[in-house]
Amino acid sequence: MEWYVVHTYSGHENKVKKSIERAIATREDLKDKFGEILVPTEDIVEMREGKKVSMSRKYYPSYVIIQMEMTKETQYLVTNVTGVTSFVGSGAGKNSRPIPLRESEVKRLLSQIRKDEDKEAVEVPFKVGDSVTVIDGPFKEFTGKIEEINPERNKVKVMVSIFGRATPVEFDFLQVKLIQ
Repeated sequence: MEWYVVHTYSGHENKVKKSIERAIATREDLKDKFGEILVPTEDIVEMREGKKVSMSRKYYPSYVIIQMEMTKETQYLVTNVTGVTSFVGSGAGKNSRPIPLRESEVKRLLSQIRKDEDKEAVEVPFKVGDSVTVIDGPFKEFTGKIEEINPERNKVKVMVSIFGRATPVEFDFLQVKLIQ
């Protein structure tokens, strides 16, 4: 079996995955020709209205990755699922065969997925020197400049003016917002 990429309508990745799984389940003769079907996602934590909100974001919007043995029957099964536009890498023409992912691409993709299953990713939309506003905690609505970023602990050190004096205060990533 090799890995292939299927292009889908935008926002239909999970529907396509479920539809392919249902189509495979109805075809006993093709079950052993399919492996994993993946919609690679990462969990992101954002601060909204003072609350941490966890959400899932797709690495490759509009794409589904499928491990399968490519035959005319399996290709037909996948391409005739509602929401699938085509296999990525398939040329023009009715008899063209999709090109599987290279082994190096598969290893990188799977290691990225497995790594992100182990940890919750928090975006750091700022860098040292950026001006930020505190959006949560006792220093809410204070502004300051980022002095230091600690991605391992998800913390930033911000120089905040307290009683007219610049003071370093440590905040969680989600407690500050970049000033636009």
